[in-house]
Amino acid sequence: MLKINDLHAYYGKSHVLHGVDFQVNAGEIVALLGRNGSGRSTTAKAIMGLVHWEGALDWKGKNLKGKKAYEVAHLGIGYVPESRDVFPNLTVHQNLMLGQKGKSKGSRWGFDDMYNMFPRLKERQHTEAGVMSGGEQQMLTLCRTLMGDPDLIIIDEPTEGLAPKIVELVGEYLKKIKDRGVSVLLIEQKLTIAMNISDRTLVMGHGHIVFDGTPDSLRANEKVRKEWLEV
Repeated sequence: MLKINDLHAYYGKSHVLHGVDFQVNAGEIVALLGRNGSGRSTTAKAIMGLVHWEGALDWKGKNLKGKKAYEVAHLGIGYVPESRDVFPNLTVHQNLMLGQKGKSKGSRWGFDDMYNMFPRLKERQHTEAGVMSGGEQQMLTLCRTLMGDPDLIIIDEPTEGLAPKIVELVGEYLKKIKDRGVSVLLIEQKLTIAMNISDRTLVMGHGHIVFDGTPDSLRANEKVRKEWLEV
């Protein structure tokens, strides 16, 4: 589905990504791991057209070069940024409505799906998003993205600042998303959730991929974990 070849990305004159290569196949969860500053979030922003990049980004045979973020989204790639970015003065239900792209017929997701998967959101559907907890806002942002019926969802640090019990729930929800036929690119620092739910793990260091393999092969590779992941 998504193929990335020799991807370079820049913030002004700062060269952040140095020839990134990987792909995300249909129906799989791929975890992109690495320390802060390794280039993981920049990779997500490059895919979404939010930073200047060079190289090749191919989505279902279409070149993403020059596409704006909303154009990438309409092609079927959803993005849940680390900042969560809810509309604070709108209710939970109104936030979800904004995620729809006008193709409710045949969509994999509707309001009932969101409220069944996240009962807390149903309880707070008439509450303004700005007064919700960080975990609730994370759930809402994920659901708002799903309402657009993406084929691939990129999720940046979904468990940041969440309680351990909520972290477990997020992992279960991501597996449910996969079961609906949605691929997931999970950008994460917590090894436990990434290793438990992903089909493949990528490790990024200094702006390029230094490991690509199964969770089991990463568990067995102490050298990669020590050099690129452990503090």
